[in-house]
Amino acid sequence: MKNVYLIALISLFVSTSCVQNSKKKDESSTYYLIRHAEKDRTDPSNHNPNLTDVGLQRAENWANYFKDIEFDAVYSSDYNRTKQTALPTAKANDLEIQFYNPSDLQVEIFKKNTKGQTVLIVGHSNTTPKFTNELLGKKKYEDMADNVNGGLYIVTITEDAKTAKKLVVN
Repeated sequence: MKNVYLIALISLFVSTSCVQNSKKKDESSTYYLIRHAEKDRTDPSNHNPNLTDVGLQRAENWANYFKDIEFDAVYSSDYNRTKQTALPTAKANDLEIQFYNPSDLQVEIFKKNTKGQTVLIVGHSNTTPKFTNELLGKKKYEDMADNVNGGLYIVTITEDAKTAKKLVVN
C-alpha cells in the first residue's frame, strides 16, 4: 500500500512539473520584424507609394520564406508599401492584417497582447529597428540603410530572457 501512495505522489509531482514547463514554453513570444519591400520612388512627393514589381515579388518571397512558420498575427503600419509587403504572408496564414502606429508603439501593451504568440511586424527603415529595440528594452540596432529591403530581426521573449538576431534575406 505504501508503494501505491509513493507512486501516486511521484506521478502527481511529475505531471505538475510537466504542466509548469509547458506553461513556460507557451508563454514565449517570437517577433519577426521586417522592413517593407521596394517602393515606387518615381514621385518624390508621394508619401504613400505602392511597391514596385520587384517589391511585390519580394513580398511574395517573404511569404515563401516564412512558409513553415505559423503566425498568430501579422501587423503593419498603415501605409501602402507595408500593407502590400505583409499581405502575402497574412493570406498564407489566413490572417487579417492588424495595424499599429509606428509613431506611438506602446510596446508594453503590445507585448502583453501578443504574449505567447508568433507575430510578423512590417515597418520601415527606422521603425523596424526601433520596434526591435523597444521589444528588447535596450538600443541594440541602428536604423536600416535606405537601400536594404531584406532586413529581418527575430526577437524571442521568454519568462527568463530576451534574445534577438538580425539577418539579411535576399
